[in-house]
Amino acid sequence: MKISKQSQREARQLFRNCHVNGLLDENRVRQTVSLLVTKKPRGYVGILSRMHRLVKLDLELHAARVESATPLAEDVRQDVKSRLAGLYGAGLSIEFSENPSLIGGLRIRVGSDLYDGSVKTRLEKLEQSF
Repeated sequence: MKISKQSQREARQLFRNCHVNGLLDENRVRQTVSLLVTKKPRGYVGILSRMHRLVKLDLELHAARVESATPLAEDVRQDVKSRLAGLYGAGLSIEFSENPSLIGGLRIRVGSDLYDGSVKTRLEKLEQSF
């Protein structure tokens, strides 16, 4: 579905208004969406569609997934959390998981950024170089 430029502008403005102290406020998003649904302004379907996309991208940007081959010690987890908070700011939700196929090292994904320091990736790169 093609969205008009006016609907895109309105969605961006509403999205900006849903932020409190630089972070997306879930209650404001809910209120904005319910207000749009009840009032049904011109192009409200396009506005809702664009708002959905903007919220989804914002949530992905503030979610980090840290994979390791073995469970990480608590001090290592705290170090990773503090470094990621330094890079991406407050409001970052971090999920730790184990992936034995990595062999060793860490793989961290935040939004579209990927930091891969795993042994598996290094071995694959070495294999490709031959």
